[in-house]
Amino acid sequence: MSRSIGLSPEIVEYVRRANRAEHPALARCRTETDAMGDVSRMQISPEQGAFLQMCARLVSARTAVEVGVFTGYSALATILAMRDMHGEAARLIGCDISEDYTGKARSYWDEAGVTDQIELRIGDARETLAGLVDARGGTVDMIFIDADKTGYDAYYEAALSLVRRGGLILFDNVLWGGSVADPDRVRVDADTAALAALAETLRADARVDIAFTGLGDGILMALKR
Repeated sequence: MSRSIGLSPEIVEYVRRANRAEHPALARCRTETDAMGDVSRMQISPEQGAFLQMCARLVSARTAVEVGVFTGYSALATILAMRDMHGEAARLIGCDISEDYTGKARSYWDEAGVTDQIELRIGDARETLAGLVDARGGTVDMIFIDADKTGYDAYYEAALSLVRRGGLILFDNVLWGGSVADPDRVRVDADTAALAALAETLRADARVDIAFTGLGDGILMALKR
């Protein structure tokens, strides 16, 4: 599981206790994913989950898209907040390439009673997003992108076409363990270079307002003007 860079274990624990308790299905997802070993680092932290829920509330999200579902923690956190606001009208579309990981996600969604409100699409996210742009362009309230880093630029352009004016786009892992601040890593590593380029692109993009945050491994927020 990711955690905010530079925070001691004691501060991380304090932050988690200060937030409201996770839904039992979220807690089970986190615990069981932690037990999967190194791959568990792809799961967001509980404080990031709380942050996503607050973001959904701030834009009154009824429809959301997620690129990179993994074992389902972030999708579940988001849809729970959306359902609390909009009931059965809340919908989340999840894009992923793994049947194995998303298969685990379904059990947590079932436990929380939200499976019918999450549409999972397995395949290349670029193709999935292109189809969504054709069908739902300009109507999505919030998009969370936590997938292959070299794809972030393409996902960003698709997301801009998908979200409504005032819609929110969020990118995870934009600090990449701090490597984005190391010019040598930017030069030699494709993922690091892609994330550094994304930050520069959004900083100069007049179509959005942005905030680069240090939460977790870095979350970059873009609000469509």
